[in-house]
Parts: sequence; C-alpha cells; structure tokens
Amino acid sequence: MKTKIITLESHDDLISVRDKLSWAKTPRILLVWPKYEKVTLRLLDLKVLQRHADSLGAQLGLVTRRMNVRRNAESLGIPVFTSTASAQRDVWAESAPRTQRTPKPPRRDLRDLRETVYVKESSWRTSLFGRVVTFTAGVLAVLVIAGLFVPRAAVTLNPESQTASIVIPVNASPSFESVSLSGEIPAQIFSLVLSDERTISVSSRISVPKSKATGVAQFTNLGSEELLIPEGTVVSTNTLIRFVTVNNTRLPAGVDEIVEVKIEAVNAGENGNVEAETIDVIEGTLGLSAKVSNPEPTVGGANMTVIGATEGDRTALRQSVLDDLRKTAGENIREQIGADNLFLEDTLVLKDVQSEEFTPADDEESSSLSLAIQAEFTASYILADDLKALASSSVNASIPQGFAPSGEMTFSPLEAPVTDSTGITRFPLQASQDTLQIVDMLQVYNLLRGRDAQTAASAVKDALSLQNEPQITITPSWWKWLPLIPFNISIEVK
Repeated sequence: MKTKIITLESHDDLISVRDKLSWAKTPRILLVWPKYEKVTLRLLDLKVLQRHADSLGAQLGLVTRRMNVRRNAESLGIPVFTSTASAQRDVWAESAPRTQRTPKPPRRDLRDLRETVYVKESSWRTSLFGRVVTFTAGVLAVLVIAGLFVPRAAVTLNPESQTASIVIPVNASPSFESVSLSGEIPAQIFSLVLSDERTISVSSRISVPKSKATGVAQFTNLGSEELLIPEGTVVSTNTLIRFVTVNNTRLPAGVDEIVEVKIEAVNAGENGNVEAETIDVIEGTLGLSAKVSNPEPTVGGANMTVIGATEGDRTALRQSVLDDLRKTAGENIREQIGADNLFLEDTLVLKDVQSEEFTPADDEESSSLSLAIQAEFTASYILADDLKALASSSVNASIPQGFAPSGEMTFSPLEAPVTDSTGITRFPLQASQDTLQIVDMLQVYNLLRGRDAQTAASAVKDALSLQNEPQITITPSWWKWLPLIPFNISIEVK
C-alpha cells in the first residue's frame, strides 16, 4: 500500500507536523524520528496528529527507537516500527475506531473507596484542644533539650600553691658520662682556633752587630801527610762561636807541622771577639787529621746601638695579643653554645700556639714590631638539658604530697663555677618549681552541676582548699543555673 514517509526535524512541533500531514494524499502516513536529534512531541500531540490523520482518511505510523515515544504511541494504538523498510514490509495493525479511543467516564464510587482504604484519625488528634496540647508538649521538649545542651559555664579555680626549692651541689667534668642524682654532670668541651695580626711602634734601643771579628788560626798536623785546608773551613770555640778560613792553605806533611790561616767570625758583633787559645774545634773530617788553636785573641767585632724591638717588647706584644684572643674566644664560644647552656668561664685556656711570626727578626733595626699568630683555645660548658634533668629529678622528689608541678621549673647557679686542679668544676645550683594542690575534677563537676552560681561557688570553696572564691561565668548571661552535662562546663586551674 502506498505510504507517505515524513522525516521529522529537531525544530518540528505539533503545528509544523500537522501541516506536513495535510499534504499527504496516501492511505498511510509514516513519521520518522531523527536518530541523533530530539523532537518534542508529547502524548497529547500524538493524539492530535492521530485524529488529524483520521480526518484525512489515512492511518498514522511511527519509526523510532525512543522508548518514551514508543510507549506513548502504543497506548494510542499507533503502530511503531524500527525502520522504514520494516514499516513497508510488515502489516500495519488496524487502528481502533475513534469511539473506542474515548476514555471511560470516571468511577463515581471513588470517594467511598477512599474512605474504606484510609483509617480515620482519632478525634483527639483532629480536635483543637488535642493539637494545642501536642504543640505545647513539643515546645516544652525543645526547651528541655535546649536547657540541657545550650547553657555553657566557665569556672576558674585558684587552689593552694607552694614553691618547692632545693640547692644541689654540682660537680661537672668531661670525664663524667651521664647525669647522676649525686650531682655529677658531664661537661662538654668546645675548641676554637683564632688568628690575629698586630703591629706596634717601638722606641727601645738595641745593640746590633756592626762588623765581624778577625784573627789567625794555627793548624797543627797530626799525621805524616800534607793536608789541604779549604777556604770556608769552620772552626769554633767550646761556646759555639764560629769562624771560617778566608783562603785555601796547605798544611805541610809531618807530625806537628804548623800553618797559620786568617779567619773571620761567621756572625758580626762583639761576640766574635774571643780570647787566645779558646778556638779548639775543627768541624768536618779535617778535625781527625789536625788540631787548631788561636795564639792571639780575635779582634774587630763591634756592635752599634739603634732603635729596635727588645725581647721585652716581643713578650709584651705576644701577651697582649693572646689576652685579646682569649677574650674574643670567650665571646665566640658563648655565642656558639647558646644562651641556655652554662659556660664555665674559668675553664677557658690556651691549648696551643699553632704559629707565630715576629717582623722584623731579632737584632734588626726597626721602629715597629709586627706579630702574626694563630692559637687554639678550649673551654668547657654544661648542656641546659643536663642541668634541667638534674634539677628536675631533685625538685620532683621534694614536692609535697597532694601537689603537682605548675609552670616551668627555674634553675641557676648560686655562685660562679670554680674549677680545681683535677679538672672538676664545682658550684651550687638552685632549682625552684611552683606547685598547685591537686584538684579532683570529678568532685568539682558533681558540686557544680545544676546549681546556681552562688551555691555552686560556696560548695566548691567549702570542699577544696582555695586561695580565693571560684569565678563562675554562665553563658547565656541570663541563665541562672550551671549545665547538667559535664562537657558543657570548662574548668581552668590557675
């Protein structure tokens, strides 16, 4: 049978689709829903289109896979197909006559049926008095719950306080390994290397070498062979004043053969002027074959007086620099170990002078003296944690029964620490701890709950030993009684 196929579009509505139906001149009209577009035709719209098709003498059919459209069409008796091919191939079910599509009139016994299904409420629930009583009971229940959970109270207690104080004799040494209740405590060693360079002006007058002493040395052959006495051969006195020969000389062969050689002092100055017969040492292998003496004194060695640094100037400069370095070392060690740890000042010592150099050297003319020095200092200190551990163990043992610590414990030396010759530092340590009487919180809660502020304060003061009357604050302020629930009451002990 000839069929008119109308493909719907997303913008189609009841009016546009109805117009499209009006152009159809076939006994069958097939509306095709788009696959990926939405067409908004409701159940009522489908019913109107079905009637319009009837008026045209045609039968309406649908092609769609949308479940809601299929259900609406099936409820109206409109045949529904999955494709246009199946719509042309399959047999269309006959549409029901229009008279059969008219809905049945509503039942007239629905009100009586409702009365049989629903149970009637009790008369007291439907009466005004019953409703007022129920509402009042609900309001009272809400007020009771609010009275239990809304009020809050803050209570401040000032129980009796005492101060536990004790003086502990402390012995500190690096040899102690741990803190002892007898007062022994380990000392830590801190090492620091410092350097400094300083120049001062000098006005002292010193005697410096000016010229070298000269003389004659007499060499005596101890063997039978001729000997060569080279230039620069060193001879000296028993006091190690040294001279050198100034030229090459041959000592004739034969025992007790003698030759005289000119000599000159190695170092300039008056020390080179020695008495006769004082030079008797030949340095080197030549001393095995010959002997030496000076038949006459050596002369010509002289000194002159100039401005220069004396040994006293060097000692004073060195001591001044070391004193300043020691002071700097103490400051640096205090800073590095921290303010909490106890620095044992009298243990600060100079451990080693690693290097020192004076400029100029000894016996040189100069109006200034410089010193470059590097020194290592060591000192001992006590850790604050060790002092706290010692003080805490001693103070806790002295706290009276029924009291508990309150706040931070304080401790400090009563006297400056003193270190003896054995390396043990001794000093008295005073430790103090504030304590408060222990309060039984459960007892306090039982005394406070549900009472007015004045009665509760009097009950707590009578039961406990307090310094002054408890302070009670209730929130909201117009509420007179403390909460019944303990967790709504906060208690602070000061």
